[in-house]
Amino acid sequence: MLFGASMGASEISRLHAKTLEQRASIEQTRREAQREVNALSARMGELQAQANRLNALGERLTRVGKLGDGEFDFTAPVGLGGPGPVQDMPARGLHEGMDAVDAELRESGRQLSVLEALLFDQQLERAALPSRSPVASSYITSGYGSRADPFGGGRAFHKGIDFDARSGDPVMTVADGVVSYSGYRSGYGNVVEVDHGNGYVTRYAHNSRITVKVGDLVRVGQQIAKAGSTGRSTGAHVHFEVWENGRVVNPRKFLGDMGVTRG
Repeated sequence: MLFGASMGASEISRLHAKTLEQRASIEQTRREAQREVNALSARMGELQAQANRLNALGERLTRVGKLGDGEFDFTAPVGLGGPGPVQDMPARGLHEGMDAVDAELRESGRQLSVLEALLFDQQLERAALPSRSPVASSYITSGYGSRADPFGGGRAFHKGIDFDARSGDPVMTVADGVVSYSGYRSGYGNVVEVDHGNGYVTRYAHNSRITVKVGDLVRVGQQIAKAGSTGRSTGAHVHFEVWENGRVVNPRKFLGDMGVTRG
């Protein structure tokens, strides 16, 4: 009986020790699993941050590219599906999947960044192209080309377009650029010339006063002078010329439908 009791106590002790060992092993496994979950959570956070950045960039490009409303909705869920069956995914497979998603997000980010740079360059190019009237709410009093000279008759070639204006009216640059000339020029009176950096130069003449100097950076619609009648002029107006690669061209094609009419 004593022997049996001794054997029973020994077995209980062994089972107790084994139970403690199993508990320790389970706790170790739990800690390792938690570390794995924490690592996956951190990686998921990184991927989510990348996705958020791409969504923001995509929305910005949609606005810059003036894409139609709803054409690209970066907040709508993506449609997914498949026939099955579904199997458990091993941790290694999940890591590999995240690595693949990470690579795709990085490549998409690189491509979108290149697209953003291209769209920005196009914006700059459009902003540097003459596309508006140099005088607000005006009309054309004399067009480009051959005309009767207003001083003493005869025919003369008119290099620009004349816009009706009152003395002191703001004269505005028609595109972004840098002031390349600011001063008096025979026949033109007080003149401002703006170099737009893409082969185009615009000229604004007969001003009563100039408000910019050579080297100034000017934005489309910015006042550069005040209208007047200096130089060879019969009255207050704005003489506007466009030069393309060193040759004078008809400014009318750049005005578009800006509410400018012929008087």
